[in-house]
Amino acid sequence: MTDSPVALITGASRGIGRAIAIELAAQGFDIAATARVPREGAQAHPLDEVGARVAQHGRRWLPIEADVSNLDGHAGVMEQVDGAFGRLDVFVSNAGVAPERRMDVLETTPESFDRVMGTNLRGAFFLAQHAARYMLHRRAAIAGFRPRLVFIGSVSAEASSPSRAEYCISKAGLSMAARVFADRLAGDGIPVFEIRPGIIRTDMTAPVQERYDAAIADGLVPQRRWGEPEDVARAIAALARGDFDYSTGLVVDVGGGLMMPRL
Repeated sequence: MTDSPVALITGASRGIGRAIAIELAAQGFDIAATARVPREGAQAHPLDEVGARVAQHGRRWLPIEADVSNLDGHAGVMEQVDGAFGRLDVFVSNAGVAPERRMDVLETTPESFDRVMGTNLRGAFFLAQHAARYMLHRRAAIAGFRPRLVFIGSVSAEASSPSRAEYCISKAGLSMAARVFADRLAGDGIPVFEIRPGIIRTDMTAPVQERYDAAIADGLVPQRRWGEPEDVARAIAALARGDFDYSTGLVVDVGGGLMMPRL
């Protein structure tokens, strides 16, 4: 078993997940990270670059090929983490998908709804369940063990977008999942948090960049800039360090004031 704290980040090959993995490595965490893209022969894998950045910080690295929406693979993810490190100090539920095509809520299809829910809510919930059970199992065996769970939600948990209803509903559900995990695990000394990113510069927002460029310039975001994945990662680092351990159930907006009530 490693003496260093260990973080597991889902969906860590790019964007917010990638930034979280690198930031937590800089904070002294060994890193396990999932991506759903399968490795093909000798070709470079999306996780390879992240692993190289983690190694630059002198931390151990475990890449895991896993699709969070596949519940049958969840036990295997935790087995790999246990086999490599023997502990899990921070679980970051980050993996998420957007609708493949934006469409009016009156045209949303069952197929698109199920696809988004399968990763963003159903998969996230049940993998977090596995992680929490593992943390409880390992608690007595590790001196000073103080595990934490963090869910990456979205301002879309509250802000309606009729052209991607399934995404908004999935994030609203994930927000309640974070709350019920926080409620259940509070007495066990496992804080649970929700991060709500705003408009973050990632592959997910790239197709609507021009629209958001204009909206941000017009004042939609009070701080008048895009959020970067590193903005989210720094917030995660504070939670992972234990800076807010007496604030279980905390919801942290990382959106430049996007959701701040204004006149």
